[in-house]
Amino acid sequence: MTQTVSIRVQGAVAVLTMDRPPVNSLGYDLRVGIADALDVANANPAVQAIVLTGTARAFSAGADVTEFGTAKGAKEPNLRVVIGLLENNAKPVIGAIAGQCLGGGLELAMGCHFRVAAPDAQLGLPEVKIGLLPGAGGTQRLPRLIGLEAALNMIVSGAPVAAARFAGTPLVDKVVEGDLTAGAITFAEEVIEKKLPARRARDLKVKDPQGEAFLQFARNTVGAMSKNFPAPMKCLEAVAASLGQSFEKGVAVEREGFLSLMASPESKALRHVFMAERAAAKIPDLPADTALRPIKKVGVIGAGTMGGGITMNFLNAGIPVVLLEMKQEALDKGLATIRRNYENTMKKGKLKPEQVEQRMAAVTGTLTYDAFADVDLVVEAVFENMDVKQTVFETLDKVCKPGAILASNTSYLNVDRIASFTQRPQDVVGLHFFSPANVMRLLEVVRGAKTAPDVLATSMAVAKTIKKIAVVSGVCDGFIGNRMLARYGAAAQGLLNAGALPQQIDGALQGYGMAMGPFRMGDLAGLDIGWATRKRKAAEAGVEMKPSVADRLAEAGRYGQKTGAGYYRYEAGKRDPIPDPVTEQLIADYRAANGITPRKISNDEVVERCIFALVNEGARILEEGIAARASDIDVVYLNGYGFPLHRGGPMLYADIVGLPNVVRALRRFAAEPGADPSWQPAPLLVKLADDGKTFN
Repeated sequence: MTQTVSIRVQGAVAVLTMDRPPVNSLGYDLRVGIADALDVANANPAVQAIVLTGTARAFSAGADVTEFGTAKGAKEPNLRVVIGLLENNAKPVIGAIAGQCLGGGLELAMGCHFRVAAPDAQLGLPEVKIGLLPGAGGTQRLPRLIGLEAALNMIVSGAPVAAARFAGTPLVDKVVEGDLTAGAITFAEEVIEKKLPARRARDLKVKDPQGEAFLQFARNTVGAMSKNFPAPMKCLEAVAASLGQSFEKGVAVEREGFLSLMASPESKALRHVFMAERAAAKIPDLPADTALRPIKKVGVIGAGTMGGGITMNFLNAGIPVVLLEMKQEALDKGLATIRRNYENTMKKGKLKPEQVEQRMAAVTGTLTYDAFADVDLVVEAVFENMDVKQTVFETLDKVCKPGAILASNTSYLNVDRIASFTQRPQDVVGLHFFSPANVMRLLEVVRGAKTAPDVLATSMAVAKTIKKIAVVSGVCDGFIGNRMLARYGAAAQGLLNAGALPQQIDGALQGYGMAMGPFRMGDLAGLDIGWATRKRKAAEAGVEMKPSVADRLAEAGRYGQKTGAGYYRYEAGKRDPIPDPVTEQLIADYRAANGITPRKISNDEVVERCIFALVNEGARILEEGIAARASDIDVVYLNGYGFPLHRGGPMLYADIVGLPNVVRALRRFAAEPGADPSWQPAPLLVKLADDGKTFN
């Protein structure tokens, strides 16, 4: 008997238990296991009914996405065949559902003749989230079991629903409290005793007299919401085919939609992201069994926007925080902001009043470092200046207990140098949160040269606890995200110098799908921040800084939204960017002073230069080992910098465009008179292109 499915016979009932860790994904071996177990149960004359179940964690969480597009994934029996075996089985089959029952797992369950479930079992068809639709009859069976509208809502949203919600519908014949397997066996015995006829979902009819009107309304709604993603509309049309058509015709529509989506760049991008986010958690040289340091109490330095947001992450996870400020006024303001944020969330119905008070009770304000004596982790969020960081870390080294992790939220600065200010560099790590820190999902975990393995492992575990997507970066100026952003910004500045205006460049990149163009982003972040960074880097390099348009704006006190003017001007109380003649004149003056004759620039050129600048710097980051994999870079840009999800990240986009085409364009830019040397294609990029390979 296969190891993925065990068989136990109790009286006239055979219990088939799927056990393919961790979540019974329906890979080839499990599909074979189910088919083989059915054969064994059917061959036993004592068996009159069959229960198919999984583990407490999962009946089945769906298809094995690692087998998509592989020979193994295509091997028979495929999932549709296995479902057919259940549905057409001569002996009644009862699905017993606990834990996750998602995607192909729910399709498998719907192939059973009856279903019992634990009340909190999670039922869902989330395929839309990876740019697909249920491809094994889910769009046809679910409407037949719970109705057209409920099925469409589940399939288009991809959101799971507790089994208890379906009690009394044909989807869940019985909700079982307590021992699920025992309840399923009892139900199976009733089926035998009462000689209940096997009920095939495919034989049911979708009855909805207002169905066509509802579908038209849904088309308008889903069409407006789906934008760059074709999957939601394909899901809708497949579900629509269940109304008034045969099961076979509906399945044909579903199959056509599934195959077209499987080949779409949007689905490829979403599947890439799905796998990339999981891969980012795996650190090649870090043993999976590395012991973690306990994190029961956290210190945060700085109660400003960043420090307050960081604090909220830990409070949300139930971890007490000691919040340090230098002045009582700043501390009071920071605590008041945290409370106001929670109260605003409460007003939206997402928190209860007692939860607000519980979280506020877990934060302790302090004006002295001595309060950090017993914390397990400290995160500093102070001014981005190395002298300030030195003072902070020298002090932490004195007051924090042995084994406490000392983390910097620096966006650019050298974590190894920061670690050198302590006698415990092995305990120092970078934890670069993105603003607003209580909202943004990305966390760059910066691994210093001396960062201990257990500190790195603990940092990754903490990230998961506070619901962040963590990506490990090596030490360099700006780490992964901001280092690439500098090249992206330089490309945009080059276009500005050459003849484009901020509103054209922002518009072209937003048309490509970026959440915000570089000049709008600069105004939002504050132009004074980049100005300070450029001055620092010039000083460190010992060279005279040649001012850019951005520097001229900052020199004029135009820092962006905070001052009411940057690249754009802003009306009081509003964030809408308004093109400003003052900025345009400053740009014109800059061009004249530098002997630049402006030229006409197309939107396509804007996108090509800016995105390929990201790709090229990403390749250098991979060469240097700053990032472990190209997909890590994609995760950073998707979750921290507003890169369009449907493109899958800059490195995947380069793969789709074709690396030889990227190299060709970069060489063209590099050959222009006076071109920045950074336009030369990275050696890794050239090698991959020459070898016919890709980043991912």
